[in-house]
Amino acid sequence: MQKTTSENAIHTLYEQLITGWNDRSATGMSTPFATEGELIGFDGSQIIGRDEIFSHLDEIFSHHQTPPFVYKIRSVRLLSEEVGIVRAIAGMIPPGKSKLDPTLNTHQTLVAVKQGDKWEVTLFQNTPAQFHGRPKLVQQFTEELRQGML
Repeated sequence: MQKTTSENAIHTLYEQLITGWNDRSATGMSTPFATEGELIGFDGSQIIGRDEIFSHLDEIFSHHQTPPFVYKIRSVRLLSEEVGIVRAIAGMIPPGKSKLDPTLNTHQTLVAVKQGDKWEVTLFQNTPAQFHGRPKLVQQFTEELRQGML
């Protein structure tokens, strides 16, 4: 099934946000957010507003050696003509390592809203994918990401 122009725009919006993280750019990652957009981090922190998101990310990138995301978009769909959602999975290869660290696996959800002719992120959430007590699911998740790297 072919993606619509809006689905492509939302897909691109997600990739812009991830590129901002991978480039360790607070500007690059915060720019796609709506003025009152929300970021829910891997640690559960909730940051509201593009300016606050920028400040939060700038602090992280200034003081931590953040690994880039390895990701796979599982779905992009429109909920209406002006609202869309991206579901993705992601992981990270820590600095100095050569393999994905399963403890850093995450489900990512992005909700985008169309403002005029422009799509903006209204919510981006990272949910740890730990699958407590189910190591086979952790392995499957990590393998799915690894296959995408090949």
